[in-house]
Amino acid sequence: MNKLLSVVIAAAFATLSFSAFAASHGGAMDDKKMEECKKMDEKKADDKMKAECKKMMEKKK
Repeated sequence: MNKLLSVVIAAAFATLSFSAFAASHGGAMDDKKMEECKKMDEKKADDKMKAECKKMMEKKK
């Protein structure tokens, strides 16, 4: 029972640390994508790219 509790606690810490690591690195992609949106050519961009950029612009406000 004692070993089971230790394993459960270790798994909880591992999960929390992984999610914190992923969350801390999640913002970098938005910044890169934002730069791409600013450089985007409206005539050449596809609808998916336009939709993502519009969503990001609304999110920043």
